[in-house]
Amino acid sequence: MFFKHLFPLLLLLAFNATLFAQQDRVPGEISWGPDMTEPSRSSITKVVEVAPEAYYVLRERRPSAIARGEVFIEQYDNQQRLKRSVELPLKYKRKWREFEDLVKIGGDFYFFTSFNNEAQKTNYLFYQKLNSRLQPERSLKKIAEIPAANRARTGAFNLLLSQDSSKVLLYSQLDSKRKEPERFAIRVFDNQMQELWSRNIRLPYSEQQFAVEDYRIDENGNVYLLCIQFLDGSAQAVRRGLANYQYVILAYTNNGENKQEYRIDIKDKFITDMTFRIGNEGDLICAGFFSDRGTTSIKGTCFFRVDPETEEAFNISLQEFDFDFRTAFMRAGQQRRAERAEESGNANQQAELDRFALNDLILRSDGGAVIVAEQYFVYQRTYRMWDGTLQFDEFYNYNDIIVVNIRPDGSMEWSVRIPKRQETVNDGGYYSSYAMAVVRDRLYFIFNDNSRNYTSDNDNFLYNFNGRNSIITLAEIRKGGELEMYPLFNNRDAGVITRPKICKQTGSRKMIVYGERGRSYRLGELQFQ
Repeated sequence: MFFKHLFPLLLLLAFNATLFAQQDRVPGEISWGPDMTEPSRSSITKVVEVAPEAYYVLRERRPSAIARGEVFIEQYDNQQRLKRSVELPLKYKRKWREFEDLVKIGGDFYFFTSFNNEAQKTNYLFYQKLNSRLQPERSLKKIAEIPAANRARTGAFNLLLSQDSSKVLLYSQLDSKRKEPERFAIRVFDNQMQELWSRNIRLPYSEQQFAVEDYRIDENGNVYLLCIQFLDGSAQAVRRGLANYQYVILAYTNNGENKQEYRIDIKDKFITDMTFRIGNEGDLICAGFFSDRGTTSIKGTCFFRVDPETEEAFNISLQEFDFDFRTAFMRAGQQRRAERAEESGNANQQAELDRFALNDLILRSDGGAVIVAEQYFVYQRTYRMWDGTLQFDEFYNYNDIIVVNIRPDGSMEWSVRIPKRQETVNDGGYYSSYAMAVVRDRLYFIFNDNSRNYTSDNDNFLYNFNGRNSIITLAEIRKGGELEMYPLFNNRDAGVITRPKICKQTGSRKMIVYGERGRSYRLGELQFQ
C-alpha cells in the first residue's frame, strides 16, 4: 500500500501537546543570507527561476502620487547574496506600458508588457527577451491584441506553461457587456514563442451565466478550460451559498480544430470546489469536494477521470470524511448536535467543514492524487469613531490546512488536518497562508505561527498568529499520514517576518524562504532532511 489511513491523531490534532512539543529531530535546517535593504515602496513578488549557481526573482516597486511603478529582475547567488539588479523599463518611445509577467521559457527570460491604445480601443501584448546580462532587447514583439472598450475595461492576458515547459498558453479574457455572450481568446506557442495555433471563442452564455475557473495545456498543445455554468442564469445566488451551478470542462484539441464539452454531473451530490490536472496518459484527473448542504461547506471528496477521446467520466468516487474528522474541533454542544444529526440521518444538519478553499492537486506516480485545501475567509467589522465617521476593518483568516490522500481507484487513503490560525487586519493576509514542498514520500508545510503554541500549558487552545510572538512552524506529513509539527525558527531571531506565499520549492529537498520587515529583507535556503 502506498499510504495507511490515520484515525487517532485526527481527534487530538489541534490540541495535543505532542504535536507542539520541542522536538529534537527537526527535519529541516535553514541557512540565511545577509540582511539587505530593499528599495523604498518595493518588495519581491515572485521567484522566477532557479539555476544551479543562482536564482532569479521579480521585484516590483509600487507607484506613488509622483512616480510610476517599476519592475526589476534580481539575481542572487547560492549564498542568498544579491549579485545583480536590473530595471526592466516600462517606457518605450515616450509611451508607458503595463507590466504583465516575467517568465523563463525555453532557456530564456521573457518580459511581457501591454499597452492600451485608447484611440484604437485595443490592448496590445508584447514581449522582450533578456540577454545574458538580463537586459531586455531593444525591439518589442507583438504577440496578441484584444479589444478594449475603455481604460477601465481593457481585458486581460494570462500565461501558462505546460508541465514539460514545451508549450505556452496565452489565455485572454475579452471584454463583454452585460448579458452579451462570454468571449475569450486562446493562443498556443512553442518554447521559442512561435505561435502554433489560435482561436477566438464566443460561448452561447452571457458573462453572468458562465465563468472560466482554471485552464491547462498539455505537451501536445491541447487546451482544457474548467468552467462554471450558473443554472439559474445568475452568479448572485452563489454569494448566498445556494447550489445553483455546474462544472463544465471545455477541450480544444488538434490545433484548436476540435472542441469537446464535458459536463460534470455527480448524482445527488453538489460539487463545491474542483480542480483538474492532465495525467500522464492524457486523461483529465479531476478532484474536489462535495456537500449535502450548499456551496460554503464540504463533507467529503470527489475524484474521477475524463477520457478526452470518449468524452466519458470514469473511476467516479465520492468519499465522506469520517465523523471524527468533521467534528474534531467542535465545542461540546456542537458535537452533540452533530451526533444527533448523524444518528437520525438528517443530511442537512450533519457536520461539514466550513469555508475550505482547494489550493492544490498533486498527482501521485501510481495514478492517485493528494488534495490540499486551506480554510480561508474574510469578514468586515464597522466601528463608529469619536467624530461620528465609520471605520471599516477587514479581517483576513487563513486557518487550518487539510491534506487528503486518494488512491488510484478514488478511495480515500487518509486525511490529515494541520492546525493553524492566522487572523490579521487590513493587510490582505500579507504574511499568512503557507508554502509547501514535496520531498520523496513526504509533504512539508511552513507557515507563520504563534510561539505560545509551543510554550503554553493550555493544550485546549490554539493561539493566533497576528504578527506578534511570531515563529515559523514546519509541519511534516509522512508516508502513512502521520503528522508532526516543529518550531523551525523564530522570526525575531531572523530579523524578518517570513512571507510564505513567496517561498518556493527549488529542488528535490530545497526551498527558498523570503522574509521582510520594514525595508530589511533576507533570503534563506531551507534544506529538508
